[in-house]
Amino acid sequence: MPLSPPSRLSLRRIFLAVSFAGVLLMPIHSATAADAATVHPELWPRGHSPLPPDPALEARVSALLAKMSVEDKVGQMIQADIKSVTPDDVRHYRLGSILAGGNSKPNGQRTATAVQWQQLSDAFYRASMDISGGRLAIPVLFGIDAVHGHNNLVGSTLFPQNVGLGATRDPQLIHAIGEVTARELRASGINWTFAPTLTVPQDGRWGRAYEGYSQNPALVAQYAGAVVAGLEGKLGTPQYLDADHVIATAKHFVGDGGTRDGKDQGDAEISEAMLRDVHAAGYPPAIGAGVQVVMVSFSSWNGVKMAGNKALITDVLKDRLGFGGIVLGDWNAHGQVPGCTNEDCPVAYNAGLDMLEAPDSWKGLYKNTLAEVKSGVIPMSRVDDAVSRILRVKLRLGMFEAGLPSANPLVVRSTKVIGSPAHRALARRAVRESLVLLKNNGVLPIDPRRHVLVAGDGADNISKQNGGWTLTWQGTGLTNADFPGATSIWAGIRAQVKAAGGSTELSIDGSYKNKPDVAIVVFGEDPYAEFQGDLPNLAYRPGNDHDLELLRRLRGQGVPVVAVFLSGRPLWMNREINASDAFVAAWLPGSEGEGIADVLLRTGDGRIAHDFHGKLAYAWPRTAVQIPVAAAARGEQPQFPYGFGLTYADHGDTGPLSEDAGIELSSARAGVYFSHGKPAQGFALRLTGADGTTANVTATPAATADGSLRISSLDYKAQEDARSLGWFGKGTARAALVASAPLDVERETNGDVMLVTTLRVDAVSPQGASIGVTCGSGCSGEVPIGKQLAVLPRGQWLRVGVPLKCFRDAGADMGKLDQPFEWISSPGERIAVTDVSLGTVADQTLACPAAVGRP
Repeated sequence: MPLSPPSRLSLRRIFLAVSFAGVLLMPIHSATAADAATVHPELWPRGHSPLPPDPALEARVSALLAKMSVEDKVGQMIQADIKSVTPDDVRHYRLGSILAGGNSKPNGQRTATAVQWQQLSDAFYRASMDISGGRLAIPVLFGIDAVHGHNNLVGSTLFPQNVGLGATRDPQLIHAIGEVTARELRASGINWTFAPTLTVPQDGRWGRAYEGYSQNPALVAQYAGAVVAGLEGKLGTPQYLDADHVIATAKHFVGDGGTRDGKDQGDAEISEAMLRDVHAAGYPPAIGAGVQVVMVSFSSWNGVKMAGNKALITDVLKDRLGFGGIVLGDWNAHGQVPGCTNEDCPVAYNAGLDMLEAPDSWKGLYKNTLAEVKSGVIPMSRVDDAVSRILRVKLRLGMFEAGLPSANPLVVRSTKVIGSPAHRALARRAVRESLVLLKNNGVLPIDPRRHVLVAGDGADNISKQNGGWTLTWQGTGLTNADFPGATSIWAGIRAQVKAAGGSTELSIDGSYKNKPDVAIVVFGEDPYAEFQGDLPNLAYRPGNDHDLELLRRLRGQGVPVVAVFLSGRPLWMNREINASDAFVAAWLPGSEGEGIADVLLRTGDGRIAHDFHGKLAYAWPRTAVQIPVAAAARGEQPQFPYGFGLTYADHGDTGPLSEDAGIELSSARAGVYFSHGKPAQGFALRLTGADGTTANVTATPAATADGSLRISSLDYKAQEDARSLGWFGKGTARAALVASAPLDVERETNGDVMLVTTLRVDAVSPQGASIGVTCGSGCSGEVPIGKQLAVLPRGQWLRVGVPLKCFRDAGADMGKLDQPFEWISSPGERIAVTDVSLGTVADQTLACPAAVGRP
């Protein structure tokens, strides 16, 4: 479809930005940081609100504003999370909105149904409309991250993540997905989504790259208006913001996809031209489609935090681009602005944010903001502008007349709306269109009348095929039972092969009873979200060749192999591509796994029902250290260029490809301190005896000088891939991993990341044990684990996790760890350890008991 006309000038700028990426992508080296962060609003495209003047609506806004107390106004400017706010709080503080973060569900549950969401929404609405004691009735907005369907709702339709939708090149599909998402949100009683994400990721190492449609700003601009119109309804028609649609949020303004090294919440060290023409490309068309909310990014532009950047928020977004809706902060992002805390940030309001997302800090923020408004630190004119914008959005949505959320007709028939056959059919179509074929030596399409082996840990794993932002923030800790109505990739293949008269066999490890005619191996990244997905390079599971070995083993047995790769980004996969007869980039396809079978398999009578359609929306790296967009600026070629994608009509025998990763793969993992029984690159294993003497372990067996701690090698899965530690004599001894340079894990600590130790407990000390970290002289945090360790099974390998928050609560500065792991114990303790790393999944998560800091 040709580009709809958001702006010929805007598209010309996009073309120029892409054409001259070699210049624009270079880091800023200007005279001063202030020069690099100077904004020139007059160089940005001039826009205006697409909504026609509405004197009646403005009269209502003015009338409400005149009746509101300062307390009422401040309450409207704060958004609290349902984990930390109650309906009574909304009634008392007159809060303008609430949100449900990725791990926030009704009644503190892990997952939630439509009825539970409806009941919660009704409770908050009733509280906001309570007029007892002379209160004003102003309905509360309820926002949620519905980013690939209503992904916080059990039984909903889950679409491919945006990285896959970019490969479809289908704006009409994107519009339809927006419509379905809106209907399922409304059917559960929710009226606002924090979508679409209009980021333009330039570095696949970023953990949020899969939330972006493409590296190409022109494609993002093309999709922006389509998805907003789907979510909110078409501007200028009766459907705009009617009962079938929701408030949309364009995010994250601006530059989140351009940070240095792809670091989440990092700094976009780029020119203003690059910021405008590439990273802001989606905002003019989104504003033109009537988007009602823009969320400001966590990230910085040339050293200035976006949440405090008045020039970009007020002078550009509001005044130059003409955005007239609500400007919203991200999750406590205001607390990162210099001089601010999560509970106090007048700078953000004065910069132009109308509402701050203060999930767990809202009460302190309310108190401080109220005082600052009364004292004039935040001018009343700024408050009135913010509250007016919030009221306009609520009035446009018809909230004052709509009544209880559960009164919406879609709620009444929610069981026929949520996860309906028509909605799932659309998601299945999206899966088909998103698949990108990178290699095919003739094995595809598959005759379904044959014997088909389906292997790999992604084959029958609906959580894995969805990725992050799925029922939980990280999308982890789930089983297929959490997805009623969904179809795994295996189930879709099995159904079609059976219908055609063939046979199937599921075997995660690739073993089989009867030799198959073909094997489909489904594997890929485990779910992650935000910074927990940040990578140091684009290597796939460095140090873990399990999937590669599976592909090679099957092929070595004479079985043709089709690799189906699940991922949120292109990764260096040359070895796996070489080991396969066909290689399919399936991205994160969502709940309708049968869409993959639709394309891989012929029909029962031998026809091709669905050919490959997808084209890469991101270039594919040639090595594990090549960042394709930046490499293009240097004249280097990627392995597969932007726009690549084979069909069945193409000659697709790709390869052999170079297997030079450009990096030592054994040292390429992120957040790994100890692997296969050895310290990771940049770390040393140090023993400290009860007498205080220390020694680094360079070979095993070894011991402290006083013999209080001894270490030896043992076999776990391979020869000497674990270490056994034993405590003897008297006193306390320690085994620690020492970093060659201080580590900053503050972001990970603010999330749900744990220090995960893969270990075997053989005996515990009667005096107990602790896990600790140190952060320089006089700085540490220890977490006592003796009692919890004592109940773990003996002689069994387990992944044991300690939340990083525990160490912070114990007094550690998580921004400068010099020893990110320390096991402290006394005589009688015997454990074996093979791996120490950061992660979100563990067999046993230890609670944070009373923790202690060490002087």
